[in-house]
Amino acid sequence: VQLQASGGGLVQSGGSLRLSCAASGNIFEINNMGWYRQAPGKQRELVASITKSGGTDYEDSVKGRFTISRGDAWNTWYLQMNGLSPEDTATYYCQALLVVGGGKRRDSEFWGQGTQVTVSS
Repeated sequence: VQLQASGGGLVQSGGSLRLSCAASGNIFEINNMGWYRQAPGKQRELVASITKSGGTDYEDSVKGRFTISRGDAWNTWYLQMNGLSPEDTATYYCQALLVVGGGKRRDSEFWGQGTQVTVSS
């Protein structure tokens, strides 16, 4: 199982970026999809998550600015980031709780490789 994140980059304050994540491999089902971020010297934190049924959760500082969504393909999800500020500068990681095919029907956690988001003031 692999998670491939993309879409990071350099943007000016107030700008927008859209991150994408695609899961591949022997996957039975994906039950929860998320985005985390880690800034230098700080712990990794949850930015947003979405369940299989569509329920969402957001870190307080991104509410109203970021939107997590699932793609038309069952194995993709996105993070639309609007109104970016320098405080959003971090490496962003996609994460999933999924059931691997052919094994026990229980969630395992997988992570993407990270994509850098840099917001200039």
